[in-house]
Amino acid sequence: MTAPNQDDFLLVGRISAAFGVRGELKISMISSHPEHIQKLKQLFVGDLSKPYTIGRLHQHKGSLYLLRLNEVDTRDAAEAMQGLEAYIHRSDAAPLANDEYFLHDLVGLQVQTEAGEDIGRAVEIIETGANDVLVVRKLGQADILVPMVRTVVRSIDIAGGTITVTSLADIVPE
Repeated sequence: MTAPNQDDFLLVGRISAAFGVRGELKISMISSHPEHIQKLKQLFVGDLSKPYTIGRLHQHKGSLYLLRLNEVDTRDAAEAMQGLEAYIHRSDAAPLANDEYFLHDLVGLQVQTEAGEDIGRAVEIIETGANDVLVVRKLGQADILVPMVRTVVRSIDIAGGTITVTSLADIVPE
């Protein structure tokens, strides 16, 4: 049996704690469409090769949800899942609008300025809370941190493999 391809899955949350005595879980959702996940039948927690059946998922406080997985029915089993990441299969994701993208799809894209100057390749996304930051690396140079805001990022072309940003002078202080 081959291992599941990580690219086929999307991270949607992290198990933060057990809740109650019947195996419910507190999950911090990082999906921008948690209401869509409530409609799904399965979730992958930790091991991507083993799906869990979603019994119930409902909002608790803010981005914190209570999750009931049919296969987890004791507090001990729930506590063993604390800290694990929760994923959905990419094919189960909510459809994206024209100006939306999955963050992990940006990693590996070529980053260039509006003038066509090559800045490097996107190697990581840092989620800061205020706005995401794209880490751009070019061999032999220091990494460049690009704030993912409309005034800096002009366009993202996933199919074309490029991210276009304003000039380097707007991004990198002298």
